[in-house]
Amino acid sequence: MRIILSLIALCMILSCKESKSNVETDKKPSTDISDISTKEFREFKVLDSKHINTTELWEVFNTELEDFTEATYNSLKPFVLEQDIPTLHNNVQEGKLTYELLTKFYLYRIRAFDRENKLSLNSVIALNPNVIAEAKAKDEQLKNMDITEQFNFTVYGMPILLKDNINASGMPTTAGAVALQNNTTEDAFIVSQLKHEGALILGKANLSEWAYFFCGDCPSGYSAIGGQTLNPYGRKIIDTGGSSSGSGVAVAANFCVAAVGSETSGSILSPSSQNSIVGLKPTIGLLSRSGIVPISSTLDTPGPMTKNVIDNAILLAAMYGFDEADDKSLTLKWPKAYYVDSDFNKDDLKGKRFGAFKRLMEDSLYVNALSVLKAQGAEIIEIEEEEVELPNFIRLLNLDMKADLPTYLSTSANANVGVESVQDVIEFNKKDSINTMPYGQKLFEGIVADSATDSEFESIKATLKTNGKLYFDVPKKAHDLDGFLSINNYHAGFAAVAEYPALTVPMGYTNDGVPKGLTFISTPLSEKNLLSWAYVYEVASKKRVAPKNYN
Repeated sequence: MRIILSLIALCMILSCKESKSNVETDKKPSTDISDISTKEFREFKVLDSKHINTTELWEVFNTELEDFTEATYNSLKPFVLEQDIPTLHNNVQEGKLTYELLTKFYLYRIRAFDRENKLSLNSVIALNPNVIAEAKAKDEQLKNMDITEQFNFTVYGMPILLKDNINASGMPTTAGAVALQNNTTEDAFIVSQLKHEGALILGKANLSEWAYFFCGDCPSGYSAIGGQTLNPYGRKIIDTGGSSSGSGVAVAANFCVAAVGSETSGSILSPSSQNSIVGLKPTIGLLSRSGIVPISSTLDTPGPMTKNVIDNAILLAAMYGFDEADDKSLTLKWPKAYYVDSDFNKDDLKGKRFGAFKRLMEDSLYVNALSVLKAQGAEIIEIEEEEVELPNFIRLLNLDMKADLPTYLSTSANANVGVESVQDVIEFNKKDSINTMPYGQKLFEGIVADSATDSEFESIKATLKTNGKLYFDVPKKAHDLDGFLSINNYHAGFAAVAEYPALTVPMGYTNDGVPKGLTFISTPLSEKNLLSWAYVYEVASKKRVAPKNYN
């Protein structure tokens, strides 16, 4: 979330009243939502990772990439760059491509662009050492498969990057933190789902450390393990957004077919809009959170991040499924093809009524996007925002993470990690503060300082959810709205506590070249509507332009 979030006066004004137990502590919990928001930066304390050895990273691939020459790479560009998943499958079936070549193409690009050069983006933390062999196996399996039209709407053979707070075998899951650098694990539930559907896990993407709920005074996109992620539309100039920074950057720069991010409040929407890609924060519980390093069991969710809407729908469908280990997992009986069982069509916006916030009308890109929607048959109703606040928002995150991180560490982390709580991580970092926390660890200290009775905590959650729903439901009922239109992650906090899904799609670039996204928000389990609306807008507007230095 950019500092522009002052535009959300409601979300920025957190009237946090400390309990007696907090008043008596030396370090009071943070109450400022700007601590977990994307910040304008002027300089970086750290740029490159001190923990990634690129020689070691690529050693396992050197032999198998020897025959993948620059000429091969250039010949494949037309068949890979900016192509959607159905097109990639078609190119394989027509003999223009194989899943092995597709995988090597992305590895070549990551090696060429991602680290230790004048165009480096620092978006990838780790690579799956077995991914080329796995891609070859997909090519062999394809020879004996019956290819149906539906096959082209699957993730089979597609190299996917995971935000590095998502457990995946063969690579550590670090959340960007040195304390977890040896955290080798089994697959998270959604990773098992992806593999079952035939996806190739290409590697892990950098992130804002501990999903941007750690330092409070650091730029988005920084982690001790991964270094500083940079935006391909303006290295060191344009913010990456956070916390799924590496996922957003890697997708934008065509380092993978797609990526998986996670969001508590804006962490998919922010980097997706900042990097001109499509990002979906689903209804909480639609996708499993098991095996993902948490902030908040109340608000966390993973979600797909892609270059286009159809890929977003495909990736979402691949991850969907009930997980009995996640107490918010939804027991819906939807088929895998729920999100792609029919083609999105140009009539999906006709007659749909959207609330557009009057305060955003000064943004010319937003106004232009509304015009595009109107031309496709949508009705735009300008609305004022409800005067409700989000009191104790940061306290909700404090109290959840204080309990949820130890649960992850005891049930889903490697038993030899050596930390069991937030306090343990704080003490670990103090041993080598320059390399583990150059920007401090203010938010972690706030977590430890915060406490509440069970009844106080339940009251905080109930108030936030009620207020979040009021923010949307009052105008929805008054104007008979199908959804809301926002910019970037400007209303992510309200969508988070209301547990409403939100999807952002590229809507253009400012005069300074900064990408922005048009964000659709609607009621729980309205993902198919969000995707269809965004698809019609995407096709009509054609706003995404690939970053020019990475073609």
